[in-house]
Amino acid sequence: MEQWKSRQQLTDLLCSLVRYPSITGSEAELEFPQFVHSLLSDYPYFQKHSENLQLHPLSDGRQLLTALVKQEDVSDTVLLLSHFDVVGVDDYGSLKNLAFHPRELTEEMMKRNKDLPSLVQKDMDSSSWLFGRGVMDMKAGLAIHLSMIEKAINGEFTGNLLLVTVPDEEVNSLGMLTALPIIKQYKQEKNLNYLVCINGEPMFSRYPGDSNYYLYSGSIGKVLPGFFCYGKETHVGEPFAGLNANMMISYLSRELELNENFIEENGDEVTPPPVSLMQRDLKEEYSVQTPTTAVAMYNVLYLKQSISEINDKLINAANNARNAIIEHFNNKVDNYSKYDHDFIKPTISIKVFLYEELYDIAIKRYGKKEMERRQNLLISQRQQGDRDFSTLLVQDLASLCKDLGPMIVIFYSPPFYPAVSSHGNSFVRRLVHQVQQLSLDKFKVKLKELEYFPGLSDLSFIGPSNAKGNLMPLVNNLPLQHNGYQIPEEILEDISMPIINMGPLGKDPHQWTERLELEYSFEQLPLLLTETIKAAFK
Repeated sequence: MEQWKSRQQLTDLLCSLVRYPSITGSEAELEFPQFVHSLLSDYPYFQKHSENLQLHPLSDGRQLLTALVKQEDVSDTVLLLSHFDVVGVDDYGSLKNLAFHPRELTEEMMKRNKDLPSLVQKDMDSSSWLFGRGVMDMKAGLAIHLSMIEKAINGEFTGNLLLVTVPDEEVNSLGMLTALPIIKQYKQEKNLNYLVCINGEPMFSRYPGDSNYYLYSGSIGKVLPGFFCYGKETHVGEPFAGLNANMMISYLSRELELNENFIEENGDEVTPPPVSLMQRDLKEEYSVQTPTTAVAMYNVLYLKQSISEINDKLINAANNARNAIIEHFNNKVDNYSKYDHDFIKPTISIKVFLYEELYDIAIKRYGKKEMERRQNLLISQRQQGDRDFSTLLVQDLASLCKDLGPMIVIFYSPPFYPAVSSHGNSFVRRLVHQVQQLSLDKFKVKLKELEYFPGLSDLSFIGPSNAKGNLMPLVNNLPLQHNGYQIPEEILEDISMPIINMGPLGKDPHQWTERLELEYSFEQLPLLLTETIKAAFK
């Protein structure tokens, strides 16, 4: 049975996968793994070994899928990892209704060729491109993995293949975090020796017009630090009697946005600087009282530096912002006093706390039981997502200690992605060298290895971490750590394995011009991946 072998067959499979609009959190995300389950259920192997094809529930009712093809009395196993959720499609505008219909969307794109960006027009001179949400990120990778499962069923590999495909990668990685104990359980119950995890995330262009082909031996890390500003309320008629939290947060934005101190280099790989992913005041309704509280969260990517080093940089940035706020306030006080000669000049001071520091102060004041009671009450009434609920926990804590304000409180919110790398692993070095040579010899395609996949991936939870130090500076300042969100450090250590990311060629992930190049992705890559898996079993 070979239904996923040729370029045409793989394209048909991809289109059937994309037709499920599995946006993170949508109904289709619930339905998608059931569809994949039905596809694999048609194979006699899984009809005979139904226990090897399973849907596993997440805590919120969504499901992930595992499919194991096991050789008798063989333990060596290659794990194929993917995610099936996609981002939303509002960016498609008038083409939104075609976003999950790749062939029809591609035809429409051809008609509008002259209206498209120049780089897209250049690609469309070839007939090898397919447009649509999820064609690149990352249902093409899943389609190829399904074809590898088919090859395993047909006896092409001497070892075992375990396919794991998960939801929620685009938001919190709850799918992968749920998969970890399952992967560990399979290792024990089914006697699996995991040789390597191969992810199918697409290769990312490093700059516009980048024509290189990439594979990756690791994945970049991410933290999401938050800055909670607690000012002092006042009437707009007396602006110098208080401190506007919006002004405070603006100086944090000025200090942190694109801050080069957070850039990390590794050879010719460079992390982008921090960018704000959310910034707002927390005033719920309009009035002439100035906003007392505001919050901002920043995307901070890292490679080999420790969480402690990142923490120190965040504290330094907050201190710089505090000094700039005070300088701004004092300067405006001086300027105003030139107009109002009876004006009495006020002074301000601003404290900078880590979340754990302020929490310890609150415990000393009110006791641990009272703090637990307050947080349990908030949990029982919770309606917010992780980011907003983290903010609420910090806001409640700061309100208990408002006499210490004005203040800036530094905390962390999910998601957290550890930086991982197998670049120095001898087994991975052999596999990478072999696939690079095969690609060059057979297809004249030079595959360039990068140590870190730059787009964030679930490999962060299964690959070997190379960051210095421990996670305590993160854990201690993560309000949700004690309120339902756990970093499974023990499981991460138990099932850590070498990793590689070999994915299809595409462009513009998370954009309305997202597209997949079909020749490399569905003609060359399946052969390269097949030979890499075979080499892993030797």
